[in-house]
Amino acid sequence: MSRKYLYPLLTVLIIAGLYYAEQYVDTQNEAYPETVEDTSESAYSEFDASFLPVSTTGALVTHSYFTLSYSEAHEQAEWVAYELARKHLSKNEFDRPDFVEDRKIASKSAHWRSYKNSGYDRGHLCPAGDRRFNFNAYHETFLTSNISPQNNDFNGGIWNKLEQKVRFWAKKYDGLFVVTGGVLKEGLPTIGGEGVSVPEAFYKIVLDASEGHYKAIAFLIPNEPTNNSYYDYVVTIDSIEAQTGIDFFPKLSENIEKQLEATIDLKAWGIR
Repeated sequence: MSRKYLYPLLTVLIIAGLYYAEQYVDTQNEAYPETVEDTSESAYSEFDASFLPVSTTGALVTHSYFTLSYSEAHEQAEWVAYELARKHLSKNEFDRPDFVEDRKIASKSAHWRSYKNSGYDRGHLCPAGDRRFNFNAYHETFLTSNISPQNNDFNGGIWNKLEQKVRFWAKKYDGLFVVTGGVLKEGLPTIGGEGVSVPEAFYKIVLDASEGHYKAIAFLIPNEPTNNSYYDYVVTIDSIEAQTGIDFFPKLSENIEKQLEATIDLKAWGIR
């Protein structure tokens, strides 16, 4: 074939390839639960929106299986909150999808390429393992608004063990409300062209409200390798509020909120 026809043909093939690649990404996005919601397993039952923390950024986004507050300055969520009920616990195996941007973030969530070759994991905030009960729920956790840069040993070590413990508690107490995020502040190192902040520490707050009796436990763990137990990093919710500026349970009664956020009660969680 002469060059006269070869170059136009190559141009057409490239354009067609780009078009179909874009269609594939759109198809992946459309698989997420903001378009197909299974109301029988949707976000809140025992817990409703009144348990959500305050959004300090004003960028509150409600998905089908978790809610988040996005920080454009740090290109990640300042918190992700969701219910983890006993009925959500499942060992279903789904194909691991690609990470995709969150269309509900007005300013656009960070692209997954910002993490490429950064040395950090794309660490889930709402774990994929907590959403195996439903194909759409599982895929929703791969929105880039639900990830944050995590040290590989931290992500696969102490953080993973804590996530497993939370699932154990969800089965034991039949339902928890979980809030997770990185401690975001000025001056953090960043990765990628979009400047995704790398938190120095991550927090996880777990609330149980069985039969109207409230208890909570909170963890603040450095984003680094450790052989310590996650119990070594139990803190008060008040201390996490002081570091993040987030009011976590503002709609609880003042007495309950004050008691929950100022107290560490390990025995209430079966810890001796």
